[in-house]
Amino acid sequence: MLADLSLMAASRADSTAIIVCPGGSYCWLSKKTEGTEVAAWLRQNGYAAYTLFYPTAGWAGFAWHTRALFGGNQYPDQLEAFRAKMREVRAMGYKKVGAIGFSAGGHLVLNAAEDLQMQAEKISPDFVAPMYPVVTMTHPSVHRRSRRGLLGEYRWRNQKMRDSLSMELHADRIHCPVFLVNCEDDPIVKEHNSELMDSAMTVHKVPHHFKQYKTGGHGFGTDPTKTSKEAITWKEDFLKWLRDGKF
Repeated sequence: MLADLSLMAASRADSTAIIVCPGGSYCWLSKKTEGTEVAAWLRQNGYAAYTLFYPTAGWAGFAWHTRALFGGNQYPDQLEAFRAKMREVRAMGYKKVGAIGFSAGGHLVLNAAEDLQMQAEKISPDFVAPMYPVVTMTHPSVHRRSRRGLLGEYRWRNQKMRDSLSMELHADRIHCPVFLVNCEDDPIVKEHNSELMDSAMTVHKVPHHFKQYKTGGHGFGTDPTKTSKEAITWKEDFLKWLRDGKF
């Protein structure tokens, strides 16, 4: 048994683990398409993968605004859940630990990359991949449902809070490579979100790869039946990016 554990530790020391954060506008989670299916695909390609089902507002919170009276999940609960998962995976001894997030999950992994507390604890991700992400909480292109899902019934009106969670305003705090993807025809999260993030990272010289597809929509994860032939090539691009060691 001790020998088995030693071999496992040795193999992890040379391997990469990826935390998968599904989307769902911080109100619910796309657990299969942007969660377990993505993790399974990463494992098939030689990467350890751990899906994070972080706290969300829930259907009642979204539909009936129950958090206004009874409280419920809201920022920073999601980030704290990510920190806990990062500590857990880091403790397993992997050489590199990164994160991939979809839609609101993309916002979460960017938030994690910018998080000063994670940097102080030395548990920041080694790379992040925000996929068609929610980015801004202030710009006119904001995804309003995600903003309310994240900040709750009242705090979404607080300008200071909105600024603090607009990822494009804090790109200078990102110290890891970023793989950023979105589609021009995204009907859910406006394409300007990723464009804002790309511009901010360019200004602050954050190493990143940005690919914007003309078609592909939103919410497709790794499923080729839910997007265009053009956009699904993100999978090959991402694997190449990982293999090339751009992090």
